[in-house]
Amino acid sequence: MSRIGKIARRSFLIGTAAVAGGVAFGVYAARRPAPSPLSPAEGEVALNPFIVIDRAAVTVIVPKAEMGQGVQTTWATLAAEELDMEPADLRIAHGPPGKAYYNRAMGTQMLPVANYRLSNWQENLGAQMAVAGKFLNLQVTGGSTSTADGFDKMRHAGASARETLKEAAARRLGVARSALKTQGGAVVAPDGSRLPYTELAADAAGIDPVTAELRPQNAWRHLGKSQPRHDQAPKATGTAEFSIDVRLEGMKFAALKRNPYQGGAMHGFDASEALDIAGVERVIDLGDGVAVVASNSWSAMRGAEAVRFDWGKGSYPETTEEMFAAFDTAMKGGANSTFLDRGDADTLPNGATEVRADYAVPYLSHAQMEPLCATALYHGDRIEVWSGNQIPIHCRAAAAEEAGLDPEAVTLHTPLMGGGFGRRGYTDFTRYAARLAVRMQGTPVQLLWSREEDMTHGYYRPGAIASFRGAVRDGRAVLLDGRISGQAATPSLVRMLLGFAPPGPDKGHVEGAYDQPYAIPNARISGHVAELDLPVGPWRSVGASVNGFFFDSFLDEMAHAAGADPLTFRLEMMKDEDPGSAAVLEAVREASGWTGRTPDGVGRGVAFCHSFGTPVAEVIEVHRTEAGIRIAKAWIAADPGLALDPGNIEAQLFGGMAYGLSAAVHQQITFADGAAEQQNFYDYDAIRMNTMPEVVDIRILQSGDGIGGIGEPGTPPAAAALANALFDLTGERARRLPLADQFDFVV
Repeated sequence: MSRIGKIARRSFLIGTAAVAGGVAFGVYAARRPAPSPLSPAEGEVALNPFIVIDRAAVTVIVPKAEMGQGVQTTWATLAAEELDMEPADLRIAHGPPGKAYYNRAMGTQMLPVANYRLSNWQENLGAQMAVAGKFLNLQVTGGSTSTADGFDKMRHAGASARETLKEAAARRLGVARSALKTQGGAVVAPDGSRLPYTELAADAAGIDPVTAELRPQNAWRHLGKSQPRHDQAPKATGTAEFSIDVRLEGMKFAALKRNPYQGGAMHGFDASEALDIAGVERVIDLGDGVAVVASNSWSAMRGAEAVRFDWGKGSYPETTEEMFAAFDTAMKGGANSTFLDRGDADTLPNGATEVRADYAVPYLSHAQMEPLCATALYHGDRIEVWSGNQIPIHCRAAAAEEAGLDPEAVTLHTPLMGGGFGRRGYTDFTRYAARLAVRMQGTPVQLLWSREEDMTHGYYRPGAIASFRGAVRDGRAVLLDGRISGQAATPSLVRMLLGFAPPGPDKGHVEGAYDQPYAIPNARISGHVAELDLPVGPWRSVGASVNGFFFDSFLDEMAHAAGADPLTFRLEMMKDEDPGSAAVLEAVREASGWTGRTPDGVGRGVAFCHSFGTPVAEVIEVHRTEAGIRIAKAWIAADPGLALDPGNIEAQLFGGMAYGLSAAVHQQITFADGAAEQQNFYDYDAIRMNTMPEVVDIRILQSGDGIGGIGEPGTPPAAAALANALFDLTGERARRLPLADQFDFVV
C-alpha cells in the first residue's frame, strides 16, 4: 500500500496546543480546540491535526469523504497556499475519526431563514451553533459544506505549521523568525540556504504552535485557479482504492441478503441450495437477513440468490398508491411548517387572474455507482473496519456496538467512494460488516451489497405531492400559496447523528420553495409531513430536489398565464429582492442568448433555485427529431461567492445537472406488495452519453459574499428547466416525474 495509506493507519506526534477545527483559543470549553485524534509514532510529526510531516514528505489530513467531488484537492490547496508548497507535492490521507474534524459550516443550515436573507448576526449565530458539532461528533461530509468548512481551518493549519517550522529554523540558525522566508516546502535563510520542512519537523514538534495571520487574497498563488485533481491519475490508472477494492491476506467475500420488506422479520431460511454452489463456505444468520460467505465474490452473490426465505411484512403501506394517498391525507391536515407566510395568501387580489396546479414526484434511489460494501477484521479485543462513509465517528460507534467494544478499540479506515449522494451518511453497511466479522473472528471478510440489495434497502429520496395556487396581474405574480406533502427526509439522519429527531417544523421538507428570492407580496409555503415507516433520507440537494421542480414549474405556469417572458418574469421579481440571484439569472440569459422565442421544433426552458447558499440558473434546450425528443443544449450560471477551484466547480455543476436530468427523465422507485420494484439500472435508467446535451456552457460568478455549496445546487433546477422546455416545445405541461412517462425521448 502507498505511503499515504501507511500514514493514515499510523499515529503521529502532537504539539502541545494543536490547531483543531480552526484556530480558536478562547477560554470557554466550546472554543477550546478539540483533542487531536493523532498520537506519536517514531519518525512522524503532526504539527496539528491537519498537517503531518515525516522524513519524506508533507501529508495533509483531509477528514472529508472523497466521493468524486474533489474535496481532497481543494482542502490540500487551501493548506498548500499557506505552506508555500505546490498542491501536487502534498500527500493526502483521510485520517481517523475525531472530534477535531467536526463540521463548522453547518450552523446556518439549522436556521429557518432563507439563506440569501441571512443577516450578519444570524450568520454569527449559525457559527456559534456550529460549535455544538464538536460535542455531537458531527464529523460529517454533507450539505455542500465541505469547502466552507475547510476554508478557514485548513489555511490556519497551513499558516500555523509554516510559522512553527520557521520558528524551528530560526532557533537552529540563531536568527529572528521574521528574517526567514518559505518556498517550495523549505525555509529559506537570509543567505539563500534552504532547510526542508522534512528536516525541521522534529524540532518543530517541540515548539508550541505559532498562530499566524492568513495571507490576503491578492497574494494567493493557487486558490482561485483550477487545480489537477489528486485522485485523477489513480482513478484513470485503476490504482485508486475504493471500499470494494480492499484486499487483505486470507480475506473472504460475503454477500448480504435482507428482507425486501424493510423492517420486516426473517422467520426462517433454507440455505441448502446456496451451500451446493462451488466456492460457498458458510451462510450466517445476521438477524433480519443472512450473509453468504465464499472464497470469491461471484460465488457469494450467487449463493445469496439461492437462499430461500420466509419473510415477514414491513409496517408501511404496501403500494405506491397507498403511500401517495397518505400524502394527500397529510396535506388536508394541519401544517408542520409555514416558514414563508407574507401578506394575505388567502384572498385573490382584485383584478388578478388565478392559476392552480398540482404536482408529484416519485421516491428515488441514490443509485451511486459503487454499491454499498465494507470490510472488517475482528480480533476479539479490537476490530478494524474499511468503510467508505460520510460520518466516521458514527460508523466507528456502530462497529464498536456490534463488537461489544469501546470505540477506541475500533480502527476505521475511510477509502475513496464511488459516489454517495447522502446514502453513505448512514451506518448500516458498516454495522452489518462488523456484525459478520464478529462471527468470523480472525478472518477478514468483505460484505458486499449487490445492486439489487442496495436499491431495495435505500433511505430513499421521499416521494411528494404539491398543490399550488397563485395569481398574476399586470405581468407580475401577486399571490403564491403552495402546500407540499410527503415524508420528511432529514429526521432519520438527525436521529442517528444526535440520538433523537428534534420536534417541530422541518425546514428541509420545504427548502427550495419557502426560501426563494422573489418579491411576491402575498406568499405562503406550508409543509405537511406524512408519517410512514418507509426509510427515507437525504438525496443530492435534499428537499430542494423536490421543491425546485414544484416551485419553479409553477412560476413558469404563472409567467405564461401573465403573458410574460418566463425569464423576465422571474427577473423582475428578483432584481430588488436579491441582486446576487438576479445577476445569475442575467448571466444565464446572456450565455444562452435567451430571447423568449424559439423556432418550430425547438423548445427552451429556464429554471432557478437558491440552495445551499448558492443561486443557480439553468436553461435547457430540446429538439424534436424523428428519433424522439433530444436534450440538445444546456446553460448553467452559478455564484458560489468565491470560486476556489473554477474547474472543479464546473465539474460539480455539470454533474449535478446530469444527476437531476437522470431523475427527471427516467427514475422512480415504486412499491408493490410492500417491496421496491426497481432493482438495477435496467429499470432505473440514467442519462447516457448519447442523450446528454451536446453543448453545456457553464458561467461562474463571484460575488465574494461568503462561500456557498457547489456539490448539490446544480441538481434542483434541472427537472424544472427541462419540463419548462418541453412545454415550450409541445404545449404540454409536465406536472409529474419521471418525464419519460409522458414524453418520447431519444434513447
